[in-house]
Amino acid sequence: MAKKLTSRSEDYSKWYNELVVMADLAENAAVRGCMVIKPYGYAIWEKMQAELDKMFKATGHQNAYFPLFVPKSLFEAEEKNAEGFAKECAVVTHYRLTDDPDKPGKLRVDPEAKLEEELVVRPTSEAIIWNTYKNWIQSYRDLPILLNQWANVVRWEMRTRLFLRTAEFLWQEGHTAHETKNEAMEETQQMNQVYADFVENFLAIPVIQGLKSASERFAGAEETFCIEALMQDGKALQAGTSHFLGQNFAKAFDVKFATKEGKLDYVWATSWGVSTRLMGALIMTHSDDNGLVLPPKLAPIQVAIVPIYKTEEQRIAIALVAEKLKEQLKSKSISVTFDNRDNFKPGYKFNEYEIKGVPLRIAIGPRDLENKQVELARRDTLEKTTLPLDRVVDHIPPLLEEIQNQLYQRAQTFRKTHTTIVDDFSSFKEVLNEKGGFISAHWDGTAETEEAIKKATKATLRCIPMEGEIDPGICVYSGKPSQRRVLFAKAY
Repeated sequence: MAKKLTSRSEDYSKWYNELVVMADLAENAAVRGCMVIKPYGYAIWEKMQAELDKMFKATGHQNAYFPLFVPKSLFEAEEKNAEGFAKECAVVTHYRLTDDPDKPGKLRVDPEAKLEEELVVRPTSEAIIWNTYKNWIQSYRDLPILLNQWANVVRWEMRTRLFLRTAEFLWQEGHTAHETKNEAMEETQQMNQVYADFVENFLAIPVIQGLKSASERFAGAEETFCIEALMQDGKALQAGTSHFLGQNFAKAFDVKFATKEGKLDYVWATSWGVSTRLMGALIMTHSDDNGLVLPPKLAPIQVAIVPIYKTEEQRIAIALVAEKLKEQLKSKSISVTFDNRDNFKPGYKFNEYEIKGVPLRIAIGPRDLENKQVELARRDTLEKTTLPLDRVVDHIPPLLEEIQNQLYQRAQTFRKTHTTIVDDFSSFKEVLNEKGGFISAHWDGTAETEEAIKKATKATLRCIPMEGEIDPGICVYSGKPSQRRVLFAKAY
């Protein structure tokens, strides 16, 4: 814990990578491009899972599980989806290893154990799920199907970064089937709103809801809704997506149902997902040069109690007070640890909880016992205050709520000051290079202009915001008519 983090202003990417490791969240695995999520990092992901799972079930969804492997013929069935993910697919071709006759003690792929059909390791599950839905759906009475699965997927990324982009990652993916287009569209928008509510209320990250442009849509979707967040380095991060799939997958897998009128029609579909990429968003939105800063609602440890003593008598006396305080806080559903490890000094513990982003730290020493008080330190502001011991338990719950709200407000202020309206391409490039953040600009609606801007600046069209008035103008690049402003940014 003695090593100091690289400053964000010095090297943001290095700061991020160091923080993930030093905060004990994750580390690179022996498998290229993969990560090991360590217990502390996984505990944060578990809290995300638990809250999202409640929200999914509150909107009528159930959890299920589908195979990791997708037969290549099924994967190819929906052409746009297959084309969109083809370059990222890992493929299983054989099912057995055998002794290598040329290298004693080594193994090789058994050439006689080749699969009759190659298996794609799922990059997403639409194909295997819609092939299954074909067996489940015959009538309108079988609809809707509202399923979610918590799973891992593999996308063979060439450039990886812990949590943000790895060859294998954890996520949830919802897959629903509906009787009508309107039902499916309502589902798509509802789940995008669920994501927005979750990210804002639990991660304390403000997001912008919008639509993706045609070139940025999920492969095989007719519309993709998204939530976009802004990181401290001025880059955008796609925090979640919800896709209106129309009848594309139903047609690809011949999933029809008998309507109330006795006719046959194709089922309407949606899919939606968020992943461990949210961990990266959490880190990059709130953390500082001292380490992780966690919103209390997602912190595995909300309060850490650290004793300061020299003698055994002091240790015992402080422990009695600390243990009582711990139990009182736990009774208020606050996660708290009393760090009574005797092989680390208080300074080491302070640094450890600071870099791990624990929202509140309580220090108790001999003088504190005499004065019936404690020292309370906030992680978000690094402020320290002295508080009477008999007021601590009642003081902490509202303080945790205050920290949660202030983290959100701080991030919202940052986004507001880093969203810039521009009306010409020269200003567009200047703001992008010198300030960063979201650029609100007119776009003529063509893929050609979108691609030209991306090629010239490396900025992508992040979303067409759902809120905001129609505001006709002139495209910032082509000079052609534009119906409204959209958001551009460099992105992860």
